[in-house]
Amino acid sequence: MYFDKSKRRSFLKKLGLASIGFGSGLYNTLLASDTDDLSAEHPGSSEIAKSRKTILNILQTTDVHCQVLPHDELFWENNQAVYRKCGSYAQLATLFKQERKRYKNTFIVDTGDMFQGSELSVKTTGKALVPILNALKYDLFLPGNWEVVYYKEAMQDLMGSLNAPKICANMYHDLGDGRRGELIFQPYYIWHVDNIKIGFLGYTDPLVPKRQSPAYSRGIIYADPEENLEHFVRVLRKQEKCAYVIILAHLGLSQQIHLANQPACEGVNIIFGGDTHERVRKPIVCKYSKVVEPGAFGSFVGRLQLTVEDGRIVDEFYQLEEVSTAKIKADKEVQKIIDESERPFLDDLRNVIGYSTLPLYRYFVIENTIDTMILDAMRWKMPDTDIVLSNGFRFCPPRVQRDSTGNIPITSAYLYDMLPVDSVVRKGFVTGWQIQNWIEKELHNVFAEKAKERFGGWVVKFDGLKVKFRAFAPFGSRVEELSVGGKPIDPAKTYSVAACEREGDPEDVLCRFSGVKNSRNLDFTLHQMIREYLKANSPITPTPKGNAIALDAPAELLTQVHGVDYQFN
Repeated sequence: MYFDKSKRRSFLKKLGLASIGFGSGLYNTLLASDTDDLSAEHPGSSEIAKSRKTILNILQTTDVHCQVLPHDELFWENNQAVYRKCGSYAQLATLFKQERKRYKNTFIVDTGDMFQGSELSVKTTGKALVPILNALKYDLFLPGNWEVVYYKEAMQDLMGSLNAPKICANMYHDLGDGRRGELIFQPYYIWHVDNIKIGFLGYTDPLVPKRQSPAYSRGIIYADPEENLEHFVRVLRKQEKCAYVIILAHLGLSQQIHLANQPACEGVNIIFGGDTHERVRKPIVCKYSKVVEPGAFGSFVGRLQLTVEDGRIVDEFYQLEEVSTAKIKADKEVQKIIDESERPFLDDLRNVIGYSTLPLYRYFVIENTIDTMILDAMRWKMPDTDIVLSNGFRFCPPRVQRDSTGNIPITSAYLYDMLPVDSVVRKGFVTGWQIQNWIEKELHNVFAEKAKERFGGWVVKFDGLKVKFRAFAPFGSRVEELSVGGKPIDPAKTYSVAACEREGDPEDVLCRFSGVKNSRNLDFTLHQMIREYLKANSPITPTPKGNAIALDAPAELLTQVHGVDYQFN
């Protein structure tokens, strides 16, 4: 059943095509102490000051993706993109020090994707991030879906090199033949503070072997959170006597909402989420728990404040904070570590490989300028290929700053921000019938009515193929028009397709296409192709072409989440 007009208007309103405010911001908070008048930042906080109640200050970052320098950030305000400069780990270090000074009971967590996303990380297989993360003195970590990018042993080494505890209750050692060994990390952690216990329970994405290259996670068995969630919540509540339970999750906002609506989640107060880079400015209230997610790239910090009196939690408050470089300066100690880490690679990191006339971004679900650039490069390199594909990645902050040329420089470092894994390009042949089934499945992965069926990522990007679809139609009936090379698709015809190879996939799989015929890896990688393209064609103007058009959602769709009170801005 398709959305009628009234439902579509309601849906568009919920997508956040107009901005909202929430709370009065971090900087009022930074002027307060545990017993100061906090009325500017917390409802009823003047009463807290009078009664000398204690505040537990819990901060969350997630999906920083190795962004060690300040960067442009996109905000959606008054129906248009607005860009501001946001912070890096050096700004976060300053913020964390201020928070610990003003709130003696401060606890800081990161919920994953800390070792993938930059050239510095690739050059050092993540090791450059370890001293930076340790200098920030996080209190607890959860591995994300990309922590396996350098394979299991490297993940264990990197996570083990972090000073703070690590938790995850659904990653097991694979003993071979599908036999499940022990958990790789401890399942939960308890913060003892002010005569009460706060329990943290961790879950990461069980779909990692499907979403990432399968080779990355060899040796690991992932389980659905529902397998042991009820058990561990019971342990935390009844055995450990925790007054408050927080799930640290790297599942994606849709999956986190699904989990919060399951009976197994009863007893969980809030889910600190990650993976999908969503900016939840007020908690999403579900049947058994609330859900938040604090954006990405170090641009935001989520703040949960619990008010404790006589060993009981009597109030709670949540707010999303923007880490603005205009208001928060870099910490000198952490900046020095970053500078020393980058120094051996600085010439390459700063090397300009091309220019764009348009801002580069990857925030819209359907089409973006970054992926348009990748597709244009593929089309330029392989003009005889019918369809070229770019995966529906989310990571990479925008780039809008222009240099003396009047254009936006694309550096080697930014190429790695866009594509941290330099994959070989693979080409093969599929039928029109396969394409029809594939695109229906891919659209369902993004827009499924049931949150549990949404498969991370955004709409896969393509050129040579054009589709008009209804995002919110039932499975199998979303596509209304489909053409290749300007002609209606022929189910019996064979078409050539090119995309990046995913390490560990069988030879007959290409970008989740199975049964690809005569597939072969070509003699160049995505990075080599893009460098050649930029050298020959800069400045480029990567204008989205409307290859995918939703008939019941805007082209500027900023989230795949629907059916709940949430806006991305």
